[in-house]
Amino acid sequence: MRSLVTGGCGFIGSHLSEQLLELGHEVVILDNLACGREENIETFVDHPRLIFIKADIVARSEIVSAFEGVDWVFHLAGIADIVPSIERPDAYFQTNVMGTLNVLQCARETGVKRLVYAASSSSYGIPDRYPTPESSPLQPQYPYALTKSMGEDLVLHWAQVYKLPSISLRLFNVYGPRSRTTGAYGAVFGVFLAQKLNGKPYTVVGDGTQTRDFTYVTDVADAFIHAAKSSINGEAMNVGSGHHYSINRLVELLGGEVVYIPKRPGEPDCTFADTTKIARLLGWGPKVPFEVGVQKMLDRIDKWSDAPVWDPDSIRQATSTWFKCLGA
Repeated sequence: MRSLVTGGCGFIGSHLSEQLLELGHEVVILDNLACGREENIETFVDHPRLIFIKADIVARSEIVSAFEGVDWVFHLAGIADIVPSIERPDAYFQTNVMGTLNVLQCARETGVKRLVYAASSSSYGIPDRYPTPESSPLQPQYPYALTKSMGEDLVLHWAQVYKLPSISLRLFNVYGPRSRTTGAYGAVFGVFLAQKLNGKPYTVVGDGTQTRDFTYVTDVADAFIHAAKSSINGEAMNVGSGHHYSINRLVELLGGEVVYIPKRPGEPDCTFADTTKIARLLGWGPKVPFEVGVQKMLDRIDKWSDAPVWDPDSIRQATSTWFKCLGA
């Protein structure tokens, strides 16, 4: 098998690429390194079955040759974060929407057998139901979530019209080693681990009772492989842990002092995936308990030595656009 992973130097993409190599695949990683990091693949970059191509999915002519002879495409390339998407929506549309169109067209033109897309649970916005099933309406609250939803629409439409066998996986709060350590404020593990490493209090949003469906990255990578192996086509499925955990519980597991900051507009009080569909159609389920996953993060806390150390004042400045645009 020959698999192509767009965004393969990123957090989830690097874990997926590693698992595919372990399965005996030839793996092509396509990444422009705008978000991904070469150090994420340093432990297997010299693998004889790995090819790394530095290219941008926005430039179709530069990437189409990477699709030749590929059986499976895993499309994880994209740009994330709330505030930058509000400030630079054009960049998000170019990469997350037009880039996805380019990937689909390249896959169709070269006869790819399967495509799996990394969608986002943020597209649900503030759901009406918990756990949230795939039938819930998509109500994106900011441009990042909107562009991920539009990317999914393209993928499912190409499955319907052009018969490109595709599945969209809506990912819930993925965490684990190699997650982002720098860049825009927002990823709770990156924020908290840097604060712990530097002896600073955790900046907990609101009262900390809000819950998140934290899903460990190796489980998520496994879900992508289950999706590619299946014969299911044109479906969107949630990928979650089967549970949800409060930020206060995360702080308890990490250990340390807390300072509270204002609740942010456009964020749900709970994210909690209904995983009935993916269990039924793909036979997939998570394996890593939350407590085990958090301990794995603590065991590698030194990896967050280069992460910015946020405090209430720097967070207030970084999220001012967020409050201005999404506040009442």
